[in-house]
Amino acid sequence: MSGVAVVTIAHGRHDHLDAQHRALARGSRQPDHHVVVAMDDRGIRARTEEGLSRTVVHTGRAADGRLPLAAARNLGVRVALDAGAQVVVLLDVDCLPGSALVKAYAAAVRSEPGTVWSGPVTYLPPPPAAGYPDHPADLAAWDDPHPARPRPATGEVVRDLHPDLFWSLSFAVAAPTWRRVGGFCEDYTGYGAEDTDLGRTLAAAGVALGVLGTARAYHQHHPVSSPPVEHVDDILRNGRRFRDRWGTWPMTGWLDELEQMGLVRQDGQDWVRTHQEETA
Repeated sequence: MSGVAVVTIAHGRHDHLDAQHRALARGSRQPDHHVVVAMDDRGIRARTEEGLSRTVVHTGRAADGRLPLAAARNLGVRVALDAGAQVVVLLDVDCLPGSALVKAYAAAVRSEPGTVWSGPVTYLPPPPAAGYPDHPADLAAWDDPHPARPRPATGEVVRDLHPDLFWSLSFAVAAPTWRRVGGFCEDYTGYGAEDTDLGRTLAAAGVALGVLGTARAYHQHHPVSSPPVEHVDDILRNGRRFRDRWGTWPMTGWLDELEQMGLVRQDGQDWVRTHQEETA
């Protein structure tokens, strides 16, 4: 493998992963390889779609039984870099790439390798009976990027992104920059905070953060809770790790909402469950 690799981590979501693979194969620039890290999921297998091969690397759960999201992303990037990739795009399993995403990321990273680039992400509504468009170019008709992040138009660029707005759904990095920074902190397991931690790590290392309007992605619909009540223990555990590393709590919006629901409360500088015996 050389050139550009896309790395995706997955547990379940097989249909979403297959749709992503098809969209990558049909984009204006195919990646040179698609590396998928399957976390505790032997049902994910290698395949080829319109000339684009999907390599699958299997890993288990973390020692605490949770999914190793941070470590799995690092593993996928390591596989890509060891095989010679110079540009690595990390794409969430639920994200369909817009037609120009890979091409735009590759050009931006090669032009400014000292910047880690992300792109606008649209959260799609439930698919119609016929499903989402078969070709990534047709996804533009659904374009409506998430309002909590910068929304540059196609062709526009946002620079000096605040590190706490960094999002791991879709971003691209040059091989030397990734090696210098070291990737995600693997102390995080399960849901939450590992991407904000990476944003802080990049900023502390002097790496610029930017948003590339042409690198648009489209998040396939699936049921979610808002706030994510099923991840309360992960949010508290990973939030404490982040606080210990950076001195502040992440995910404060979710914590405030969970507090209003009576699920958590502040205890000095800490956040805890309202019923401690429920904490994992």
